[in-house]
Formats: sequence, C-alpha cells, structure tokens
Amino acid sequence: MCGIVGYSGPSNSIGPILEGLSRLEYRGYDSAGICLKINNELEILKKEGKLDNLKELVAQKKPFSNTGIGHTRWATHGAVTTDNAHPHGNEIFAVVHNGIIENAGSLKKDLIAEGYTFKSQTDSEVFMVLLTKFFKESGDTLKAISKAFTTISGNSAFVIMEKASEKLYSIKRSAPLVVGENAETREAFVSSDPFALVGFAPNIYFPQDGVICESTVTLTDVQIKFYELDLSPSSRYKAQGNLMSVDATTKGPYEHYMLKEIHEQPALIDKLAAYYIKNDGRKILDELKGFKTPEWHLTACGTAWHAGLVIKNYLEQINRQRASVEIASEFRYKNPILNEGEVGLFISQSGETADTLACQELCQEKKIKSYSIVNVEGSTLFRNADKNFLIHAGVEIGVASTKAFTLQALTGYLMSRAIEGSLDRPELFSEVQLLSNRVGELCAHADSLMEVAEKIYTKKGFIFTGRGKYFPIALEGALKLKEIAYVHAEGYAAGELKHGPIALIDENIVNIAIVGPELLDKTVSNVEEVKARRGIIVVVGPKDSPEIQELADFYIGVNFEGLPNLSPLYVNVVLQFLAYHIAKLKGTDIDKPRNLAKSVTVE
Repeated sequence: MCGIVGYSGPSNSIGPILEGLSRLEYRGYDSAGICLKINNELEILKKEGKLDNLKELVAQKKPFSNTGIGHTRWATHGAVTTDNAHPHGNEIFAVVHNGIIENAGSLKKDLIAEGYTFKSQTDSEVFMVLLTKFFKESGDTLKAISKAFTTISGNSAFVIMEKASEKLYSIKRSAPLVVGENAETREAFVSSDPFALVGFAPNIYFPQDGVICESTVTLTDVQIKFYELDLSPSSRYKAQGNLMSVDATTKGPYEHYMLKEIHEQPALIDKLAAYYIKNDGRKILDELKGFKTPEWHLTACGTAWHAGLVIKNYLEQINRQRASVEIASEFRYKNPILNEGEVGLFISQSGETADTLACQELCQEKKIKSYSIVNVEGSTLFRNADKNFLIHAGVEIGVASTKAFTLQALTGYLMSRAIEGSLDRPELFSEVQLLSNRVGELCAHADSLMEVAEKIYTKKGFIFTGRGKYFPIALEGALKLKEIAYVHAEGYAAGELKHGPIALIDENIVNIAIVGPELLDKTVSNVEEVKARRGIIVVVGPKDSPEIQELADFYIGVNFEGLPNLSPLYVNVVLQFLAYHIAKLKGTDIDKPRNLAKSVTVE
C-alpha cells in the first residue's frame, strides 16, 4: 500500500510529512516524493529508491512550506522511476494517489486526443489531468474533484493540493484514508494510515467512500468540511480520538519489528482472552451462543487465509457447521453459491485488503451476513461488517504478519467456543493461559532455534509438511520463510508428498516436518519417505521422543500437553522464529521484504 501524508498549518510541513512517511515505510515502497507550496508555486521533489534519498534532497534544498503532501509509491502502473514517483503536478494542482484507476488507459487516450500531455506512465497522472480539465471548465475545485472522481473506476484514494490556496482536499473509494486535526496548534493532516498521525493529530476522521474532505487552516482555527459528490454537506464520516502512542511504532530493544512482534504474542494472547471471556468483548461473543448457519464462507488473503483454514477446523470439529475457506482474489470471480442464512467471515489485519473488501461487497449484494475478524477498528472492512471481532494485536509493522495470525486464529477459536456456549468453563481460560505460557517459553529460548537455522539456511529449498490441523501451519511456515528469506519454500499436507513433491527431494532439500500427537505414526512414516531419499529432516514434534529424535537430522521438541486445540498456534511460533533466524543469516531486509507491501489495497 502506498503511503500518503499531507499537512497544512503554521509550521514547516516537511517535518510531519517526512516523519509520517517514515512510519509508513514498513508497508513497502520503491520511490518517494513531496510537493510543497513555496512562494505561491507548487514545487515537487521526488526520488526513486529509499525515503532516505528524498530526505537527502530535501536537506540540500532546505525548503520551508506551510502546506505539503508526501507519498511513498509501490509501483503498479509504470516502472520504478523518478518521473513515475508521486506527487504528480502542474501549474494548478498536485496529486498523490493510492490504488488503481482501472479505466486509465482509455481515459488517457481520450485526453491525449484533446491535446493534453503526460510526463509519466502512471494511472495516477490521468486523475490529475482530468482534474485540471474539469477545473478549467468550471473554475471550481470541488466541482472538478467530484467530476474527475466519478469519471474514473477502480479503488483509489487521492489527496490534492492547489496553487490557489493552502487547502488540502481528499477523497477515496475502497481505499484507506484518514483526516486529522489539532485545534490547539491549528494544524490539519491527511494520511492513508492513522499511524502516521500519532502524536500530531489528536482528533481523526474516517470518511466513507465518495466523500470529499476539505481541510482549511485559518489564523484562528482548523476547519474540516465534508461534501457528497453533489457538493451537499455530508455526515458520512466517523470521528474519534487517535489513542495510539508513539511507542507502538518503535522497535524498542529488538533488532527488527518482526522479532518484537513475535515476542509480544504471550501478553497479547492473555489480553485477548481477558477481553473476550471476562471483559467488554464478552457481550460480543455471547451474541453467538447457539448460532447456526448452513455454511460459513471464510475469505481472506495470504497469512489471513491460513488463519481461516485453522478457524475452519474449529467451526467444523467443535460446532459441526460447514465452513469453506476461499482465497479472496478467487472467490469473487468464481460465481460462488451463496444462500440465505449463510455468513461471510472476512479476515484481515488491516481491514483494507482490496480483494477481501470486494468479496465482502459481493456477499452483501447477495444479502449474506458479513462478519469480520480484523485488527484495525474503523477500517473499511470494520465499517462495512454486520459484526466485528477485533483481534487487538496493536500496530503490526513487520510486513510478514506474525502476531496478527496468532490472534486471528485465537479469535476464531473463541468464537467457536462462544457458539458452543462454553465460555464460562474454567478450562477454556486455562487453556489460553497455557498457550501464552508456552509461547513465552519459546521466546525465552529462541536462541536454540538459531542453532538449527545455522545448519540449514544455505540449502536450496524447503518443504513444510503437516497433517490435519497442522497442515495450515505448514502453509504458513513456508510463506513466512519465502517472504523474508527469499528462498523457495512450499507447504504440503504430509500425505501428499508421494503424489508429486517427493520428486524434489535430495540432499539439498530440507523437510520441516510438523509431527503432532495426532496421526503421529502416519506422519512419521511420511518423514521416513523423505529420509530414504536423502532429504534433510527438521522435525517439530513432541518433546522427549527418542524415536523421532533419532529419525530427525535436527529435532525441535515442544510440549503439546494441555493444548489439544491451540497447539497449531503454538507450533507456528516455532516456525516464525525459524524463518526469522534464517532470514537474518541470509542478510535480507526482514521488516521490509522486497516486492511486498503490508496492506495490498489493489486487486
């Protein structure tokens, strides 16, 4: 997801804009730029590559401007070049954009035929040229924004500044956007993420789709006005305080955000259990008691999809209710069979994942109830759902999701127990506390996993295997490794090895085998098949098992006792640490893996 930050106020805009963009670096980008209003002119500075390149350029020029917009771009239309970097501007407007304009090609062709020229290959510049065209026709900025926005298709968020004033304008469709204000200091802000505004804007607003936001700073106050596309006043926005702290966006004593977030899991597990079993969240779960549906349609992407596979097992095994799990980018195009009384359960950390949002919209069109398991309160997924189950993971900055997966799966488990009506059973709270304790023990002894990583990190490929409830963990473990270590890794159901993947096995392939107490003999025999073909065996299995320890080249013994339902979440933390250590040994950019963005807001 592209990072957007805008500022208008009495101070130099450069400070808050660059600080906000720095906080959003973790979401992935390949160029950065800023537009400043200086001497009644719009001056654009931009560079491909890291934000530091832009900071160096700004430091050389030492500009001062009360109004500006900044952007970190993750390339979609057009190569990674300075020309394609945002902002895009001309003698009237400057624009930054997050998303995709689906009809940009045809619009650009028409605009060129009318005599307009383009400096970049981006779809974003098409909006700016449209805006300019309609402004020249009407002489009114709000009218021009409305007409340009209704002309384009696709999910997008735009922030606009103009040469003629110090105002900031913004509008969005199915893309994240937040407007902020600090009345005491007379400052207005806008961003694609509230994290960028922590410590700057105590009051924030989340506009709904198609609402134009106009931010004006005067000598006495800050005015934020909201308009519908017909330019009538709008009340379609949510106002709230920005309660996050700056500490949430710092690494503290940890070398990487990912490592910090793995270590945060024990405390977050305890917090989530207390919230849903004993505190305010209890009334939300109590509404599920005895709930029945012909089918749950679980929809998500990436790591959240793997969490959905874990939750599917809970709904089917504990509640005996049918559940399907679909990759969001496939679900919406397969003409899914959706019937009255069924429920769509959408899982997302950010609540802004474009494909997942499109599936939610489809289910709502079919009159299917929409539930969410989401981390970000106020996100688009959250606002559009009939019921929300917040995971309370706090800010997750590492691009490779760790704590969000654990808390998504745990939230699904507590939902399942709520349907069953067993939230008051003391053993439930004890089971979750035991998970927290076991994960805490893993965190305390994670260095032992570094020793395993040192022996295998140079190998050419990794096959993760698991059976039953550990199969989703094999998928998630492989995803983590390929995301941050850039090595080929695949997850398989252990019984599927002989149906093709075993052809890959040789002395340079590592099999990371999850061997749980369930189906132990069958899983061990799958490991034997790999061993017979000279594969390198890393077993994550029951501690104090001489038979398995003898079979494995490297043995990671864990305590499954007392965790019949939550052991997949426990084992997954082992694989999180293993991926982290392998990536560290390979010297990759762990928190910001190449080519990846934290929240994928384009389809």
